[in-house]
This record gives sequence, structure tokens and C-alpha cells, in this order.
Amino acid sequence: MESALFVIPALAVLAPLLARGLSPWLRVPVVVFELVLGIVAGPSVLGWAEPSVFIDTLAALGLAMLFFVAGSEIEFGSFRGRTGRNAVLGWLISIAAGLAIGFVLAPGDAAVIIGVALCSTALGTLLPILRDSGDLHTPFGRTAGAVGAVGEFGPLIAISVFLGARDPGPATLVLVAFGVIAAMAIWLSITLPRGAMHRFVNSTLHTSGQFAIRVVFFVLTALLALSIALDLDMLLGAFAAGVVWRLLMRDAEQADRAAVDSKVEAVAFGFLIPVFFVYTGVTFDLAALLADPVLFVFVPLTVVVLLVVRGIPSMLAAPPDATWRERIALGLLGATGLPIIVAATAIGVASGVLPSAVASVLVAAGMLSVLLLPLIAMGLKGAPRVSVATHEGSTQGQRA
Repeated sequence: MESALFVIPALAVLAPLLARGLSPWLRVPVVVFELVLGIVAGPSVLGWAEPSVFIDTLAALGLAMLFFVAGSEIEFGSFRGRTGRNAVLGWLISIAAGLAIGFVLAPGDAAVIIGVALCSTALGTLLPILRDSGDLHTPFGRTAGAVGAVGEFGPLIAISVFLGARDPGPATLVLVAFGVIAAMAIWLSITLPRGAMHRFVNSTLHTSGQFAIRVVFFVLTALLALSIALDLDMLLGAFAAGVVWRLLMRDAEQADRAAVDSKVEAVAFGFLIPVFFVYTGVTFDLAALLADPVLFVFVPLTVVVLLVVRGIPSMLAAPPDATWRERIALGLLGATGLPIIVAATAIGVASGVLPSAVASVLVAAGMLSVLLLPLIAMGLKGAPRVSVATHEGSTQGQRA
């Protein structure tokens, strides 16, 4: 563990330096370097960092923080009208196709894991890319956010219902109970007077009190604890916590919201989330792929399957005036998956349902999708374009 405590932070520092060094020629997401550096430093290659309980806990918090940020970035106006309907429809097509492929390849519980992995979208990974490119608050960016939100929330529901310790019937009832409690928290965040809290947030922004950050971690850990107590996937609680936090801060002054968001992002993307991605590389079972080189062929094939299963249905949500480049880019972003793939395959391997080699192929395909698909998508789409037509829900989304 001692070496990992030094190596993983060192790699987290090195990753953005490498990404910035390549930026004049190639815009590669920093997460790609975090994953690759983790693999190189891990037991499969150099052996500088080994899995440990402490780092595993930090990585789990990083994954939770990734989903918290994703939940807090959702623009609810994007789900109204055509965009929301088509985003949901596209995901339903994806889960049906993913389960069909899963049952062809591995009938039984493994089919559910494969299906969930194939229908996921890495919203938390895409948000920084969309923000850095200036697309986050354009019609294209809002549509990509809607597709990504459905592509993360839908698989989380499927994991909680089908991959938990309970049968689907009782699991659904428990999920409904969690939904009721989460809805109450959301309702309270909307209805309770927030003026005093916002003033206190403002007064402690630059003091040791840091009230906003303490509330973030309280909301996050409270819903994480609730999801764990109900034997649901903890990422469901993290995602719900992000939604609650966004609603708590929605009436705050723009400058205060920006300051708080900056602090949350500093904790998330400066500490916990890099630990998750580097540690994912450290724990990646490269030996399983090396033991059977034929499996390497299945990695790019799985990326193609992701494009068919998740990418094509994601294009249904494209704005009516979207260009063909934007539609294809939206499909590429929709097919970008990794966090849900890591979570679902980890459950499968731990329960003995999914062979380690199959899990490695799926995770490697997720890594490759993060490396290639956003890069191709943003290059194909070009500079941000403001739609002349009114994008459904855009005004509402900005007010949410």
C-alpha cells in the first residue's frame, strides 16, 4: 500500500501534463492517460502499485463523486418534449439490444451484466470534454447531456433491480422505497427556504467553515448510506445526491454558484476522480487478455457493438436542425462508456457470474471508447454552433 500511496498521486499529476503536451496535435481526454498510466504502473506491467483496501475505498469515493457531478450537471429542461422522449426511447432500444446480445453470448445472469454494460453512457466522463470544448450549454451539449443522463441512470436502475442480492420483485419494491425517499429529499430541496443557507454559503466561501462543501459531502454520504443500507448500488445514491445539490443551489447568486462549483470540481477532478481512474488501470486484468491473444480481437469488436447498441439509438435525440456531423458525433458520445462497465463487471466477477477474461474485454472496450469516440466526435462536430431554431427546453434548462 505504501508504494500505491505515492505512485497513484504521482500518476494523477503526470496525466494532465501528458494530455497538455499532446494538445497542440491531439486532444486526448486526461482520463485516457490516467487509465493507461495505471495499467503501466500496476501489477500487469511494472508492479509499482498494488491494489489495497485503503486505495480501493478512495477509488470508490471517486466513482461516487463522478456520478455526483454528473447528477449535479443535469439540465432538467433538456428532458422535456422531443429530446427527453427520444433519449429515453433510444436507451430502451439499447437495453433491449444489449440484453439480446448478452443472452446470445452467455445465457443467464451474465447476459444481464453484458446488456447493462453495452447500454451505458459515461456522462461523468463526457461532461468535462463538453465543458472544455464550449459545447456544454449549446443545444448539442444539452442533448448529449440528456442522452448521457439516461445512459447512466437507466443502467443504475437495471443494476439495482437485476444485479443485487434480492430477486427482481423485492428489489423493485426496495428501489421504489429509495425513490420515494429520494423524491422527498428533492421536494425538500425545492420547497424549503434557501435564502439563509445561500447567505451562509456566501459568508463561508473563503473561510475555514466551507459550509457549501460540507453540505455536499453530507448530502452525498447520506444518500450513499441509504442506498447501501437498502442493498442498492451506491452509485444510484451518488447520482440522486447530485440532483438534490443542484436544486438546493439553483436560486443562489450566479457568482456564488460558480465559486461553489469550482470548489466541488477541485475536490472531484483534482483528487477523488483521478484516483478512481488510475486505480481502475492498476486493477485492470491485463494478464487475462495476454493469456489469450485472441481476446484482443474482441476489444475493438466490442467497441463496434457499443456503437451499434448504444450509439445509433442515441442519434434519435438529436435536435431537429442538427447537421449530419452533429448526429454522428452524438452517436459517438452516446457510445462512450466506462464507469458503468467497470461497476457492472466488478459485480459480475465478484459474484462468480462473469469470467474475468470477459470482464477484461468489456472494460478494455470501455477504455478504448473513452480514448477514441469523444476525440472523433468533437473533431467531426467542429466548433460549437448556436442553433437558430429554439431548442426544446433550453430556456427551462438554464433556469433549472
